[in-house]
Amino acid sequence: MQSIRLDGQSLTRDRLVAVARGAKVELDPRALEAVRRAADFLAEQVRREEPIYGVSTGFGSNADKLLGAHPLRDELPGAKPSGRSLHEELQHNLIVTHAVCVGEPMAADVVRAMLCIRINTLLKGHSGIRVQTLEAMAAMLNAGIVPVVPQLGSVGASGDLAPLSHLAIVLLGGGEAFFEGERLPGAEALRRAGLQPVSLSYKEGLALNNGTAQMLAMGVLALHRLELMLDTADLAAAMTIDAFAGRLGAFAEEVHALRPHPGQVQVAANLRRLLSGSTLADIPYHLVPKFRPWLPSSWDTDESRELHFDIGWDWVPADQRHGREKFYQRFLPFRGGKKHQPQDSYSLRCIPQVHGAVRDAAAQAARVLEIELNAVTDNPLVFPDRTDAAYVEEQVISAGHFHGMPLALALSYLKAAIPTLASISERRLNKLVDPATNDGLPAFLIGNEDGTESGHMIVQYTAAAIVNDLASRAHPASVFSVPTSANAEDHVSMGANEARHVLAMVEDLGKVLALELYTAAQALDLRRDMINAARALARRADAGALADKVQGGPSADAPSRGRFLQEVEALREQLAQADAFHPGVAVAAAHARIRQEVAFLERDRALDGEVAAMVRLVASGALLEALPRT
Repeated sequence: MQSIRLDGQSLTRDRLVAVARGAKVELDPRALEAVRRAADFLAEQVRREEPIYGVSTGFGSNADKLLGAHPLRDELPGAKPSGRSLHEELQHNLIVTHAVCVGEPMAADVVRAMLCIRINTLLKGHSGIRVQTLEAMAAMLNAGIVPVVPQLGSVGASGDLAPLSHLAIVLLGGGEAFFEGERLPGAEALRRAGLQPVSLSYKEGLALNNGTAQMLAMGVLALHRLELMLDTADLAAAMTIDAFAGRLGAFAEEVHALRPHPGQVQVAANLRRLLSGSTLADIPYHLVPKFRPWLPSSWDTDESRELHFDIGWDWVPADQRHGREKFYQRFLPFRGGKKHQPQDSYSLRCIPQVHGAVRDAAAQAARVLEIELNAVTDNPLVFPDRTDAAYVEEQVISAGHFHGMPLALALSYLKAAIPTLASISERRLNKLVDPATNDGLPAFLIGNEDGTESGHMIVQYTAAAIVNDLASRAHPASVFSVPTSANAEDHVSMGANEARHVLAMVEDLGKVLALELYTAAQALDLRRDMINAARALARRADAGALADKVQGGPSADAPSRGRFLQEVEALREQLAQADAFHPGVAVAAAHARIRQEVAFLERDRALDGEVAAMVRLVASGALLEALPRT
């Protein structure tokens, strides 16, 4: 794997993901020159005894306390000089007292991403850290040492102080770390990797733990996974549309040109591509039969008796067509699976508007995260090259770049978007299993001729439970600040909580989409096979055989019998002349990949392993990889 060069200017989301997954980093020599200038400048200001926040003063509510030349206890009668530097002690204590997070450790990819982000922002040369300290951080990252960072503890202003302190404490030889699959004391992890602990100099503790690296790392990884889920959601929707033999007019290019939100336009184009080649979508109403329970007498050949369903239509008598004559000039008077209405339900028709809005939320988050990747987020900021400064305060400026609100609000937007995408997916799944809404498919997508089978009934329960859980977690953490540091930090972002929530919620979104795909594949098999069974019957038999599948027809001696048989013959001819019905090319490829993992559900069986396989298939991206390249 090629190493990623860090220079403080050009870190991208893809490069960060590569480092999170194991790529090594190298430090740009020109950036290190800027780092060296800032560190030398701070050392000179300390020599001049200039008061600088976080260098020669305490932190937070202790900012009014200036450091002395030596520890006060050295002045006690008979005391021996300790030899301690208060400047070094200040930075060391900042790290060891701030590493107080609790909970389960963050995942290794998150921690590696945090380290990478912190190194990159410090390479900007405005933080005062020394070159050798940055090199030690890079060496720790490249050696595969993963500090143990518990998940809970950041309020997202003054940056992610506590989590970043857990990163830094291992650099000092403290804390704990994972190394080569083993959880070890930090000092032991360094020793096994052949590295030495670091002693911190002026402002280095503050540079190491003052920034937005946790929320940014989690946000970038969450967005990377969400972008995979966005494409998966479009695929799931397309498969469901084919399973419904849905209508494509709502996705036409000219339609979305009239309301050109970028995400909406993209989703409509995706659906047109995924459904290209489908002969199920936009099929005439009368060609689509509805499910009827299988009976031993349902079919007339050995091959057709292997089917797990029967099919049928209802005939519309002539005296029920008044006022609808024009419609029945275009469509034959048979009611099968498709309702005679010109539009599908919202969960199908409004896919571009809903999926597209989520894409736009993701695009906004991407814009914010990409700026933050190459931003300075600690405090104070060092400007060593400013030569016209009258006082040190003009070169070492206290500001608020550590405040995570830009990220927090973007992530709050994603938190609201994720349950929306899961919810519309669950609604499509529910339509597929409900005989009142699934356009002629069997209840719960199972034949159930003996009344003993549940089919996909409880799959929808699981999706509903996840959607409810996602919705309950969607409340924005960013709207509820809890002041810290004796009110010196009187407004905080809670962006780390937002990022942690989003990262977990994206994973659960994938589970809902996997359940929709699992169900849609079953429905698609049924829809395709039912229509093709009707086609096969039409090709091998006469109108009388097809008439046996139609209910409501006139009796043999009724005056309208002749007209009825003429109309059945017209239905037979259209079915017989049609090519075999099939989904879109891309949908068919995805369906085939699903069938490599799980078979069609002809009879009830244990579904837990299949559901788990579908979740893995979606999470890995393997389903999208199965699609044809365009």
